[in-house]
Amino acid sequence: MLSPVLWIVVAVAVVTVVVKRFLGEPMYAREVFVLPLVLLGVGVYSLREVPLTGIDITWIVIGGVVGLAFGALRGTTTKIYVRDGVLWQRYTRWTVVVWITSLVGNAGVGFLAVAMGMHHEARPMTLSIGIGLVGEMITVGLRALSTNTPFAQDERQSRGSVLDRLSDPSRATNDRPLDSSPTVRDGIRWLTSMARDRRE
Repeated sequence: MLSPVLWIVVAVAVVTVVVKRFLGEPMYAREVFVLPLVLLGVGVYSLREVPLTGIDITWIVIGGVVGLAFGALRGTTTKIYVRDGVLWQRYTRWTVVVWITSLVGNAGVGFLAVAMGMHHEARPMTLSIGIGLVGEMITVGLRALSTNTPFAQDERQSRGSVLDRLSDPSRATNDRPLDSSPTVRDGIRWLTSMARDRRE
């Protein structure tokens, strides 16, 4: 289990990110792609002392699929736009609807899992949060990359890293703002064209 101090740090970090995104903020590649994986790692690490049974593993997988799906759906509700030549993002009222629905859905899965014999300790909150944010990362990241617009510069990124290249202003193919937020379909088209280009 996480120590209370580490749990508080994780909770504060998540709340800070959520509040900033409701207000609208520049999209930093590190926050889009790294933070969800770190939280997922913390969640998985917190299971190290839990003696998992077959029932536990089954419900971890079921809960993971549900959390990933809700996170991916939540990522489709985020408004992505261009400001000052870089990508920005803002949560919308639909994001709130999906957040509430996912909380109810995950609570229902958790209640059913414990009723079916899953150990309560096998469902750490950080794991649920991390899985949801990874789902969101998939759809938001795909949509953002499809714009060919750079992410905001993050001074904490090491120069020459993959994340730094995503923030390179030379990636921009045009200077005009996006007329509308890109969709997941746009992201899939972008991914398909990238795969096709690599084959050729």
